[in-house]
Amino acid sequence: MNNYKLIIQYDGTNYAGWQIQKNAKTIQQIISDSIEILLNEKINLIGSGRTDAGVHAIGQAANFRTEAEIDLYKFKYSLNSILPVDISIINIQKVDPNFHARFDAKKRTYLYLFSKYKSPFFHNYSYFIHREINCTKLNELSKKFYGKKDFTSFSRKNSETENKICNIYEAHWKETKGLIIFKIEGDRFLHGMVRTIIGTLLNAVDKDEYYIENIFFQKNREQAGEAVPPNGLFLFKVKY
Repeated sequence: MNNYKLIIQYDGTNYAGWQIQKNAKTIQQIISDSIEILLNEKINLIGSGRTDAGVHAIGQAANFRTEAEIDLYKFKYSLNSILPVDISIINIQKVDPNFHARFDAKKRTYLYLFSKYKSPFFHNYSYFIHREINCTKLNELSKKFYGKKDFTSFSRKNSETENKICNIYEAHWKETKGLIIFKIEGDRFLHGMVRTIIGTLLNAVDKDEYYIENIFFQKNREQAGEAVPPNGLFLFKVKY
């Protein structure tokens, strides 16, 4: 059995997220269907992780197994030719038969973009926020998320994941031209976690110094801030 790894980019604006769902258009479904057309066989496309409705990807990773021996160049060209314009296969390679895009991932990196002014070009890919963003202050507050912690308060209430322990290696804000970029890297992320962390950090600027610690302690989603909109979020990179 051959195992192939894909690096995928997509604009999530018109999709209900990565994961296949009933009665909804998803990234995973579109790519799976396209691969099956080319191979003329059913495949199981495994992503490195879910992205929610409206969330984008610059470097989503996935793998699938097939009995077929694929010509990588021709297959990538053919697959991209039948995929819609908002989904693209950037790279395809043959990998170890045991490689698993989700379970073998060591680190995942997300970016979130804020636009400092209203722009028709940034509309689907950033959050136009009507307030000052103090990157220096936010970088200090972001350090409170570093390390291995229980992120129950930052995960959706109906999350099916029992293990809420995640290890955050980096969380950093920077301003560049008309954008403010938040970058976060961790071993794993819970459903809705990144957007909730960002919303909480924006709230924390005006709160007391124990605001974030108390949210962790409460283990209650209602204590954390409102999640920022999905359109500014990108799955940037997955490291193995």
